[in-house]
Amino acid sequence: MSSILIPASGPDDWARFLADPGHWRSGYSAKCLACCWHAANGDFPPEIRTVLRTSPLLATAEILVAIPEHQVRIPGSGRASQTDLWILARTDAALASIAVEGKVAEPFGETVGDWLSDESANKQTRLKGLAEILGVETIPGDIRYQLVHRTASAVLEARRFLASHAVMLVHSFSQHDQWFEDFRHFVMMLGGSPRKDSLVVIPTSSGPTLHVGWVRGAEQFLSA
Repeated sequence: MSSILIPASGPDDWARFLADPGHWRSGYSAKCLACCWHAANGDFPPEIRTVLRTSPLLATAEILVAIPEHQVRIPGSGRASQTDLWILARTDAALASIAVEGKVAEPFGETVGDWLSDESANKQTRLKGLAEILGVETIPGDIRYQLVHRTASAVLEARRFLASHAVMLVHSFSQHDQWFEDFRHFVMMLGGSPRKDSLVVIPTSSGPTLHVGWVRGAEQFLSA
């Protein structure tokens, strides 16, 4: 993908970057996310700002650049991880790489166990590399694979831009927090104690400080 970027003039500009254009529909995460972030007019949406303020390390974060459908190369060969929205932000003291995963009722896709069902050597290599990035020895088969590579993407981009913080946020427009249990299970696997609408710091021995969070988006964007 080219590193030359053209600014978006509105939410509809996001649609052409989708892996599946059929996802561009009212009530679906891609359109909800685009409309919500454009409504913030260059700042974080209010609910995201509130969650960032739960961490003194990220409370003053401001957006430098935000890229929809940002592709990040991950270990092994094959497709890159396509993050719904990636942000390079700065705080008073450091840079932060923020990966945003939009959700409404869509699940987080297949489990690691299902994804590994063909037992290919490349998938084993990829999973081992992702585990190393996240600082865990192994990734259980009941963890959702999408959460694994999205979070690893935030870390990889933090390393690339020499950022001190890597953040993975699920921006869910489900007013019932659908699929939060999958997120909770993933965060516990990383050694964190997940809470809704709050950032959790994941213990790591080196590299950028990793934060994860679940944020409920405003209901009004479900009909955008």
